Amino acid sequence: MNNAERLALLEKAKQFFRDEIVQAHITTACTKAGKLSNYNVNPFLFKYLANFLKGNDDPRSIAEALVLPRVLGSSINTSFGMRIQKLISELFEGFGSTTPGIDVEFVDLTDGRKKYCQLKSGPNTINHDDVETIFGHFKGTINLARTNNLNIGINDMVVGVIYGEESELSSHYKRISENYPVLTGKLFWHRLTGKEDFYFELIDAVGDVALEVDGTKVLEDTIDSLSKEIDAKFS
Repeated sequence: MNNAERLALLEKAKQFFRDEIVQAHITTACTKAGKLSNYNVNPFLFKYLANFLKGNDDPRSIAEALVLPRVLGSSINTSFGMRIQKLISELFEGFGSTTPGIDVEFVDLTDGRKKYCQLKSGPNTINHDDVETIFGHFKGTINLARTNNLNIGINDMVVGVIYGEESELSSHYKRISENYPVLTGKLFWHRLTGKEDFYFELIDAVGDVALEVDGTKVLEDTIDSLSKEIDAKFS
């Protein structure tokens, strides 16, 4: 992968985050977070949480205690998780494989060998059945290569994990790694692009999109909306 291709990959990631994640966060997550009906409010805890956060339990403080973890935590993570397959398809357009069960093919720029890769989003995103499926696909690819006299070895069959660290991998990934390489986060992007710090460049590129967004007003509006409902119901 040359420098122009690396820059194009970074631009695709930024555009995806801008169009898919930011917009969903603002238009969907914040709208839902502003409605009391979207919370399972524990009446024994919400005043405590408000006091813990703001030092009082007025409706707006309660609203902040409910909205902030929702909007800044669970909703954005859920949104990213739901869209990860679309991110993969957009980022890796042009790397797609015609081999059954293989997501992408690329030349590993650290050893010069072609890799046949199953892509996964993060370190905890597969289950027991996925492991067996991956083993089946990899064995099938190796057998097909032998039939066609192609030089494909076990180490050319890899699982690429888009983000995370090796220490965070679930037991399912560790089971795969006993037979095939599992390339996680920084290592995966290094092998794909040939640039050791590309993973961090990718994180920074997505972070740049955040500089385009000032969510202060929409967050305040969300809290205001919820606080009015709380005031009407509990005051």
